[in-house]
Amino acid sequence: MSKVVKSLKEAIRNAGLKDGMTVSFHHHLRNGDYVLNMVMDEIADLGIKDLTVNASSIFDVHAPILNHIENNVVTQILCNYMASGVGRAISTGIMEKPVQFRTHGGRPSDIALGRTPIDVAFIAVPAADNMGNASGKFGPSACGSLGYAVADAMFAKKVIVITDNLMPYPLPDWAISETYVDYVVTVDAIGDPKGIVSGTTKITRDPVGLVMASYAAQVIKHSGLLKDGFSFQTGAGGASLAAASFLKEIMLKEKIRGSFGLGGITGYMVEMLEAGCFEKLMDVQCFDLKAVESIRSNPNHIEINALQYASPAFKSAVVDSLDVVILGATEIDTDFNVNVHTDSNGYIMGGSGGHSDAAAGSKLCMIIAPMFRARLPIVRDRVHCVSTPGQDIDVLVTQGGIAVNPKNAELTERLKAAGLPILDIRALKEKTEAITGTPDPLRKGDRAVAQIVSRYGEPLDTIYNVVD
Repeated sequence: MSKVVKSLKEAIRNAGLKDGMTVSFHHHLRNGDYVLNMVMDEIADLGIKDLTVNASSIFDVHAPILNHIENNVVTQILCNYMASGVGRAISTGIMEKPVQFRTHGGRPSDIALGRTPIDVAFIAVPAADNMGNASGKFGPSACGSLGYAVADAMFAKKVIVITDNLMPYPLPDWAISETYVDYVVTVDAIGDPKGIVSGTTKITRDPVGLVMASYAAQVIKHSGLLKDGFSFQTGAGGASLAAASFLKEIMLKEKIRGSFGLGGITGYMVEMLEAGCFEKLMDVQCFDLKAVESIRSNPNHIEINALQYASPAFKSAVVDSLDVVILGATEIDTDFNVNVHTDSNGYIMGGSGGHSDAAAGSKLCMIIAPMFRARLPIVRDRVHCVSTPGQDIDVLVTQGGIAVNPKNAELTERLKAAGLPILDIRALKEKTEAITGTPDPLRKGDRAVAQIVSRYGEPLDTIYNVVD
């Protein structure tokens, strides 16, 4: 028996895709992905229209989806993140239905609970066998973890695995089981490896970034959380990696051994694992080649799926055991609400991803951001869009000082006692505006172009069209 079919078009027909249905994709191939565009072109060629695309993320490489929107092949988009290449067009109001943004934990929850049912899931995999067992660890397009694709495989009505590396049955160390898969399609290439992962993810050398990173490490050191069993998540940005570098030095010097590092994993987190800073890495997405090699070869580097990572709908999620997370922000307001969906001009250029999941689950959520970007202050009276509620943010670290959410009186006293430069967030705002001036209010239209759905499935905020 074999589930391999001759072509993608045949698989689409066999799956029974019709007008008005929902198709899904994952984003582990990131800006190297060929599959979303390939599939949508085949669907358009078949004359199928009025589809909802549920993609965990939309990258610049997916700009051809704009043509399918124009031709009514795609009439609704659900995602967790949208890069600016597509986001700027969406921000002008080209779709009748607003984009729905979820979180990395909220998306699999809503799929599993039937709130956002998927008719056909198209799952790009770097390796598969003829029955559909699939892995991201092997082959020319290896991306490591396939954590964001697992809910699609488990709960979609039909599942099509697409690979450029068909391996003998049974495939070793699979992430997606054949028990969920209906069809397997082989293609020449599922993506460009140069866009899937980078060779290195670099620590910042910018003096401003290094100051912020040093402050961040000191906040963690004096928070009372840095002790044996410590758990940690950080992003792949330069300042975040620098903060992890400073933290590594502290942990090694004080002989602190953490329990796990979490999230999208970089080579730098792999180095912390190998240095003995953590017992395990729990990986929902590999960000670079070193992380891909580690998850393939190191049994202490564990692949997890998005349900286990951050879903609030199940009996547990790893983010709920997280001590500290370091995150970024486009804007933060005086109530500590954070915007990571739009730029300062209101154009869509991001999304929550796991931002609000990790913020809600962690004991200490820290935002690292410069006081201003392009002379636009980071702290506002009100963010243009609430991505993560202020109640889940504990600390803002900038080069000009550290603001602690007033709910954390004990943490404030700890950091003051350590000699760190603690400021009220309103004072930090005034300090910044003394340099940048006060920005003009953003002009918004009256057409909703996107809706922010909280990790619990509830409306959180609305993004309106940009008015020039």
